[in-house]
Amino acid sequence: MVMGSRIFWVMFCLSALVFVEGLNEYDSESLDVFVLQQAWKALARPYTGRLYRVHLPANFSAMEVSVIRLRSRSLWAKGVNFSYIYIPPGTLTVPHVKRLAIVYENLGNLSSDYYKLPGFSLVSPVLGFMAYDGTNLSFLGNLKINFSTLNEPISVHFPGNFVPKQENDIKCVTFGDDGSVQFSNMTTPNVCFAKGQGHFAVAVPAQPMRKHRWWKWWAVGFGSGFAGLVMVAVAVLAIVKVVKTKKLEEMERKSENSEALNSILIGRSKVPTATMIRTQPVLENAYVP
Repeated sequence: MVMGSRIFWVMFCLSALVFVEGLNEYDSESLDVFVLQQAWKALARPYTGRLYRVHLPANFSAMEVSVIRLRSRSLWAKGVNFSYIYIPPGTLTVPHVKRLAIVYENLGNLSSDYYKLPGFSLVSPVLGFMAYDGTNLSFLGNLKINFSTLNEPISVHFPGNFVPKQENDIKCVTFGDDGSVQFSNMTTPNVCFAKGQGHFAVAVPAQPMRKHRWWKWWAVGFGSGFAGLVMVAVAVLAIVKVVKTKKLEEMERKSENSEALNSILIGRSKVPTATMIRTQPVLENAYVP
């Protein structure tokens, strides 16, 4: 018996590792299965009606997951108002079960990784809840159940700091298990309504990127570059002019300090000439034949 339980836990840990590796591809269905496994561990010795926090690996620290186990008759009489989901009284489970387990999810910063909305931007985290047959915890997850509300719908309450107050195109988004996406108008601030379990978020239309903005940046860059080249050219010309001026001044100064030469006219050209030889030539050999 002990050996069998050890083998079971080893197989469970290996399957959990497989799911963690598979979650690197951001598959929402695999994420739900992984969260259910972690919730099953949190319900090892549960008290009915108590909310338990589910501990996740470090790479899922941005998420918040909790689980609760209820009696169906308590759900019918009192409803459920835990976390951010309100299930009103007069709600039935479909199919009927004696006890149920509800898993709550808040994907936090991982919302946009697992749930894509082309043309829209999420302005809230993705919130979700899943319900399972909790009569026998050994088989938790084998039967997924839904709800049937008689009086009022299920409400999902989003934190106020995630939803812009001055936005005309706010949409409530429902992500179905089959990959479908449904949009509805938000009629109550920060609240979306649902008919059953699933994942929910608030989104607004994405702002299109203006094409002419790139032309503006290109024009500004080209103008700045051209102005820089002009400034460099002007600076080089100024330096060259200063150098030439200094050379001319140096030549004039040297010419003033040197001895002036006479000049004679040869043809049409005037050339300098000396009036005398400053150094008399001396013959190396004075012998003259």
